[in-house]
Amino acid sequence: MSKRAVLEVIALDAEDATAAQAGGADRLELVTDMAADGLTPSTAAFRAIRAAVDIPLRVMLRLGDGFAAADLDRLVARARELRGAGADQFVLGFLDPHGGLDLYAVERVVAALDGCSWTFHRAIDHAADRDALRKQLDGLPGLDTYLTAGSATDVDDGLPTLLTEAARGGEPGYQQRILVGGGLRLDHVPRLLAAGIDAFHIGGAARPRGWSGPVSAEAVAEWRRAVDAAV
Repeated sequence: MSKRAVLEVIALDAEDATAAQAGGADRLELVTDMAADGLTPSTAAFRAIRAAVDIPLRVMLRLGDGFAAADLDRLVARARELRGAGADQFVLGFLDPHGGLDLYAVERVVAALDGCSWTFHRAIDHAADRDALRKQLDGLPGLDTYLTAGSATDVDDGLPTLLTEAARGGEPGYQQRILVGGGLRLDHVPRLLAAGIDAFHIGGAARPRGWSGPVSAEAVAEWRRAVDAAV
């Protein structure tokens, strides 16, 4: 089995997905509406992307800007609809108005996933207490990844936190893989890998024309080479 680091790329449609896979992405995060930092895609979009590529897909479960669960019944219904369409990996994360974990919302959505693997996304970077959030989530079925920049801003500011959390790997609340994203640059990769972090998430970095343009296979391939070279 390959030991190479995971490279995850945000995809909005089948064109993005095809380019990301061609460039060497290991996995895609599927979203829509990046103006709201990524919302749940339509089931039709999921099906089109699933038909276009054969790498794993993690589907965002988020209906509005911010980190509140909002219409929880609707969100659970969307999760079940996507499961019925074949989605088997997801991305989610909800906070209460005070920055604490909304455990009730997380548990309700996770219950609809039937044990599927899922990522707790960058809501962790906006939490009042990261350590408490991790420990509250410890043991929830399917949780295998935290997507984080280490800070609410970007990896530059969050690097000390990322390195500290990586060093705690294996402790209660810290068994999950750290997937670094949010202002991630190529020059961050060697230091993160040296700390034992082996998963990287890119969005805008895969799009030379910005979010108005598609994913570039060449841009993804540059990241693939850099990650592999650092390994």
